[in-house]
Amino acid sequence: MELDQVMLLGSVVLLVSIVAARLGTRFGLPSLLIFLGLGVFVGQFVLPFNDAAVAHSLGFAALVIILGEGGFTTKWSEIKGALPGAVLLATVGVGVSVVVVATFAHFVLGLDPVMAVLLGAITSPTDAAAVFSVLRKVPLPAKLRATIEAESGFNDAPIVLLVATATLWSLGTGAEGGPVWMVVLILLELAGGVLLGVALGWLGVWALRRIALPSSGLYPLAAMGWVVLAYGLGSVAHVSGFAAVYVTAVVLGNGKLPHRHATRSFAEGIGWIAQIGLFVMLGMLAEPRRITWAAVLAGLAAGVVLTFLARPLSVFLCLSWFKVPWREQLFVSWAGLRGAVPIIMATVPLAAGAPGAEALFDMVFAFVVVFTLLQAPTLPWVARRLQVSSGEDATDVEIEFAPLDTISADMMQVHVPEGSRLHGVTIRELRLPKNSVVSLIVRNGEPFPVGADRIVRVGDDLLIVTNGDDRKRVEGRLRSIHRGGRLGHWMER
Repeated sequence: MELDQVMLLGSVVLLVSIVAARLGTRFGLPSLLIFLGLGVFVGQFVLPFNDAAVAHSLGFAALVIILGEGGFTTKWSEIKGALPGAVLLATVGVGVSVVVVATFAHFVLGLDPVMAVLLGAITSPTDAAAVFSVLRKVPLPAKLRATIEAESGFNDAPIVLLVATATLWSLGTGAEGGPVWMVVLILLELAGGVLLGVALGWLGVWALRRIALPSSGLYPLAAMGWVVLAYGLGSVAHVSGFAAVYVTAVVLGNGKLPHRHATRSFAEGIGWIAQIGLFVMLGMLAEPRRITWAAVLAGLAAGVVLTFLARPLSVFLCLSWFKVPWREQLFVSWAGLRGAVPIIMATVPLAAGAPGAEALFDMVFAFVVVFTLLQAPTLPWVARRLQVSSGEDATDVEIEFAPLDTISADMMQVHVPEGSRLHGVTIRELRLPKNSVVSLIVRNGEPFPVGADRIVRVGDDLLIVTNGDDRKRVEGRLRSIHRGGRLGHWMER
């Protein structure tokens, strides 16, 4: 196809995907399955596509963007308490799932040992794109949400190495060292990626807070470019690039960057583009006429074992150490969504020409479609039935700031969400530092002046000008009142 035809087709697919996502939300269908179905249609009737190597490369690039978006929107205050359990799920938990599924695939489905390990490795990781897009629509306790999201951010790293090694085994070329060395290598690469992400994230925050860029639109570009740099440096250093990406984005997202709301919005927008492109491309790669009932049934059988045996077992073994209630453990088990990651991992042996790779891809494709359709729409219902969500949890107060270089001050934009205890508080009761002032309130799109007795309402946007030194105190007071009411900030130390 000519370039102009590609651009025409790409824009049409993007717009159709956006409309389809809106309709899918209305009818309770996961957006990722709609994109996948659209890709199947395009691949069968518009533009045939069967290059697994290109799909593998583009899929990894899309995952970098998606992981970066997830990291930017992750709050450190929520994730730090859940991090040990999430890391254990992403390593030990994944290993348990691989062993259980591989054992079933070998002794019940009759796959040879290497292909059985490949099937277990490919299907075990949860998918960041599915988790970030579906789970954030479900009101959950912060620590529970953080556990599931952090797991999806970290578990790609060990799986990439395991799938690559198993693919070499299937080709008969072997790999240096045995299983013990492979486990050690996985842990070393994961640890190296985390350390690289922390260092790059800290350096990025330091640089972006001190360099005055000529346009506010350059800050989101610089932040996302820094995240992609983390993946490249991770690959060069032979550590986990995916872990480096996620950690770098978490550090940047929590680093009080200028125009951070714009950065999060940009990351969310480009994340949506990556998700749409990823699932459409993987749908184009699928070949429905090639998929046999034997492959479908094998994939569904493996999915049943993974969903109802391997996943709950791995969650129990990992989270029981942290005294996580059994209801939350059950929800974490059901919320282990599989989406693009298993399909992308299935392209590794497919691109390498491994024997049986096409049948393996078909099994994984059928498994992802059916179990995503089963799990994703039922998550809100399951959360309510397990009493891990009341359905009324308030989102956190949104605070954005931009530097005012000429007066060495910051202008903060504060959005008051549903459920916030800022509702009903007067400006006087905020008791902001003397060098900080609420200059304007925007309500229902209409701005108006502010007096000391003006009452804050849900949905308001407050514009606050503050001395740079007092910004942290102002933000701390607003968040404490948001959670604890008008006297909440008196509890601050």
